[in-house]
This record gives sequence, structure tokens and C-alpha cells, in this order.
Amino acid sequence: MAASHNHNHPSQEQEPPNDYALPIGMARAQFHAMGTTVSLLLPEEQVQVGTEAVQSLFAEWEQTLSRFMPESELSRLNSRAGHSVAVSPLLFMVLEKAIAAAQATDGLYDPTLLQNLHTIGYDRSFELIENASVQVNTNGHAVRKGGAWQQIRLNHEKQRVTLPVGVGVEFGGIAKGMAVDAALERLRDVGIATAMVNAGGDLAVLGVPPIEQQWDIAVPGKTQSWTLPLTHGAIATSGIARRHWQQGEQQRHHLLDARTGLPAQSGMWSVTVVAATCMQAEVAAKVAFVLGIQEGSAFLQQRGLPGMLIRENGNWTTAGPWPVEVILRGQKKEEL
Repeated sequence: MAASHNHNHPSQEQEPPNDYALPIGMARAQFHAMGTTVSLLLPEEQVQVGTEAVQSLFAEWEQTLSRFMPESELSRLNSRAGHSVAVSPLLFMVLEKAIAAAQATDGLYDPTLLQNLHTIGYDRSFELIENASVQVNTNGHAVRKGGAWQQIRLNHEKQRVTLPVGVGVEFGGIAKGMAVDAALERLRDVGIATAMVNAGGDLAVLGVPPIEQQWDIAVPGKTQSWTLPLTHGAIATSGIARRHWQQGEQQRHHLLDARTGLPAQSGMWSVTVVAATCMQAEVAAKVAFVLGIQEGSAFLQQRGLPGMLIRENGNWTTAGPWPVEVILRGQKKEEL
């Protein structure tokens, strides 16, 4: 696939370029949803049916799960913390998986840090923060450490949820990753066998292009990018290239360390992870980012997940079965 360096830039969340080379027989479509650009590669003859299927799915997920829409189901649930609330199958499923991810990561992924994000100024969609001419102010709430996910009560039989008083749920990238995974299932359901879905760098593939037999994915560093050949599965990046802002004297970003309740101070610029599903890649990338270069590498290594970890100074290392041979020659890998 030619011009692969212009393909997909996880975590940068820039508008995808229009001029990159497409695999033969494939077409590209894109739309905006869940606070990012969703870009699709689909067979030419199925691009309309595929785009409609994915766009309707993302619209449903956003209406259900957005913390920025006051009318979303998640916003209504958050406004009723302390009460038992009947929820839709979609919200119940995402919440259940988010709690399972918190358990699996010993709480390093934590879906109950909404109030902390508000306190550090991330209280509206990032486009509004980015375009604001005034500095972000604190709303006066104290930052709390994570762990409140352990007090969420799920009633499976009646599909009801009770959040602890004073706690709001915010799924972070995991919901976007799960939407990408669900989009591939939706494409399968409408008879599409080859596709790529990329939601601002949360990317998963279905099949492979018939000629190339692989998808060439650009993995961004701080100063350069690398091309990764992907034949199946998903890739996600957690990083601070875009979502950071100034709050008074404090430089803030959106990747919170549940152990402190504040933006992670791990010295990382980004972590990119390959996994079977986009949800797995999302959670693992965020946790490795929070843990930092050594502990993050060990976390990925223990789980057999390929990852690339890039420090704020641009130095990088890989973990797990990352195909180091695809990294450009002459660039020094950091020794741990």
C-alpha cells in the first residue's frame, strides 16, 4: 500500500488526508462522531451500505454514551447517582465491560473519574476547550483518587444500575474502541468481508485487501512515524499529542492516573498497542501510558501484547511481540 505514512495517525486525531493511496478495489469514507473523525476503507461496490451501517451505529453509541450531551442516557444516569436506574442493553453492556477492565487492571483503568476531569477543566467537548480564548478554570471540587467503580451496583436480572452518590461515569477511549469493534460486526452483518474502521486512531480491520494481503498502518512517534503491517486485530494509541491544555499554572491532559486522580506524570508521550480487539488495545495502551516506560513495558510483556512506548523526549522502546524489523533502520531503541 503506497504512501502508508499518510494513512492513519492514532492519537493525533487529525483530519485524515484525502490523497493517500487506497488498496485496489477499496474506497474511503469518513464522518464525525464521538468527538473524532471516523474513517472507513470499504470495498468500492459496498461503500454506501457499509458507511450507512457504521454511521448509524456510531450515532446510536454517541446518543447513549456521550458525557457531553445532557440528553444522553449516560448523562441521565450520572445525574441520578445514588438511585437505581433502568438502562438500555447497550449502556449496561459497556458499563459491565468497563468494570471488568477496571478489575483486570487493578483499577488503573477507572471509569469513575468524571468529577476529576471536570475539576481539571475537561468539562466540555475538547473542540470547545481547544477553541476557547480564555483559560480553563477549576470548578472548586477536590480531586479524588479512583476506586469508586467497586461500589457500582449492577442488577443483571432487571438491567438496573446504581452509581455511588457523588460519582459519575466516563468511559474514555474504551467506548470508542468498543464502537469500532461493534462496527466490524455490523459490517459483517451486512455482508462486507474486507474493511478498516479508524475512529481517531482506534483502528480495527476485517479481512485483508485482496492484492496487498495486509493493511499498512502508520504509527506516530513524536517526530516521525513508522509503518506497521496489520493482517488482523486492532491497534490503539493513548497519548497527549492533542488533548492537553493549560489550567492556571498547570499543564493538564486527559489521561488520569487513578492512584492520584490527576493527569498521569509518567513522562510518556504516547503508547500504541496491538490486540485482538480495539477495546483491549485501548485499555492496555492507557494503562501502559499511566505506568510509564518500565512498568508499562512489563505490563504489556506479561500479557503478550505488542506495544510501542514513546517518551516525551521522543525516545522509544517496544514491548511484547512488536515486529521491531518494521522500525526504520538507524533509529536507536531505548534500552530499559
